[in-house]
Amino acid sequence: MHLITGSTGRLEIHSSSAPRRADSFADDVLAGLRATPKRLPSKYFYDEVGSALFDAITVLPEYYLTRTETEILREYGWEMVRAIGNPIAFLELGSGSAVKTRILIEETLRVQRTLHYSPIDISGDALRASAQALVAAYPLLTVTGYVGDYFSMLQDTRLDRDGKVLAMFMGSNIGNYEPGVAIELLMAIARRLKRGDGLLLGADLKKDERELQLAYDDPTGVTAAFNKNLLARVNRELGGTFDLHDFAHVARYDAARGCIDSFLQARRAHDVRIENIDATIAFAQGERIHTESSYKYDLRDLDALGKAAGLRLSRTWTDAQERFSVNLYIP
Repeated sequence: MHLITGSTGRLEIHSSSAPRRADSFADDVLAGLRATPKRLPSKYFYDEVGSALFDAITVLPEYYLTRTETEILREYGWEMVRAIGNPIAFLELGSGSAVKTRILIEETLRVQRTLHYSPIDISGDALRASAQALVAAYPLLTVTGYVGDYFSMLQDTRLDRDGKVLAMFMGSNIGNYEPGVAIELLMAIARRLKRGDGLLLGADLKKDERELQLAYDDPTGVTAAFNKNLLARVNRELGGTFDLHDFAHVARYDAARGCIDSFLQARRAHDVRIENIDATIAFAQGERIHTESSYKYDLRDLDALGKAAGLRLSRTWTDAQERFSVNLYIP
């Protein structure tokens, strides 16, 4: 692990070595593009370009998820940070720019003198930028960040805290995992929690199919650009020869699974060379690369999800139109 310490003394970031992360990306690309059907892991969306595109997505009128979750946090954040008692420390998976986290930080600092915040994120650049901004904005906040895969980082004993911990996994990120893996991840979080701790989980709710379709395939094409950036990232980092014009963004809702799936579909039959992994990948016309699944839930689903991971659903908050939910689980 590499350690970066902020000049304030209130910021530390523990990071895996860059070569190991690069190797993981290369290995996953090679395995995914040789699989049948082809796939690329959604966790690689968020490089610098992808993160900027996602920030643009969050302000689209069709993309309700960030807006409604923020509405919930602004309305009920004061209840959430008091739900398990105080003082608390934060542990957050996928913090990103931590814009919504600031709401909960501010509410917490109303009821306790200091706050320790431990974000985990696969994007080191995004975590460093947000952590530096947070310690600058909140003099009573201490940040210890961890760059890497959730499953690996959740095993790090440096995450242990004597006092109460409120873990957070927001933004409906849990919906990007297949049900079995989602349960495994929640179990990994649960193993980090003690009696008296809690987990806040953001989860998108089932709704009209057209509303979902527009959220993941907007008319202006920002979500299409976000999806195609995966191919551009392969070009930039692995010497790929993807022509982005040869692929169409496709998003389809599967009502039986309660899931919207995103793909990149080849417009014509052609080959793509990826030099850094010494691979030539053949595409048939109409062949798809699966890039993301986003599962939607109802309250029964959320209760069952928690029970399977050894967590009890204690409280659910929703926006006024009941499109999104923030859920408190207790170990």
